[in-house]
Amino acid sequence: MVWIKAFIAGFVATLLFHQSVIGLFWLADMIPSAPWNLSPVSPLGIPSVISLSFWGGLWGVPVWWLIRRWQGVAHWLGAALVGAVGPTAVAMLVVFPLKGLDVDGARIVGGLIVNGAWGVGVACSMRLMRQGVAGR
Repeated sequence: MVWIKAFIAGFVATLLFHQSVIGLFWLADMIPSAPWNLSPVSPLGIPSVISLSFWGGLWGVPVWWLIRRWQGVAHWLGAALVGAVGPTAVAMLVVFPLKGLDVDGARIVGGLIVNGAWGVGVACSMRLMRQGVAGR
């Protein structure tokens, strides 16, 4: 059951944390693409942000597995660090080359920031699901 929650946490963290940071970058004219992109992606034609959130959900499982026992500051810094490094490395080393996208220093730093925020979002979501939204 906890792994399903970790998937949900990664999915929700993508929608709330990851895309909010993308939105801040977009509002600051640092990136050309707006957040919460609803353009369909192949092969299923689902909205891009939902596809991205699905992958965020899958990433949520190993991230939670790594940080689940850490306490206090180590838990939150670990969530940011693990969230930043893993998904960014895969994006820059695998996904971007497959899509023919350039990798440069700005994209790497931006990816680390966006995915680090996502990692914190995974930890926040898991905490909320453990305690219940009402803090029970």
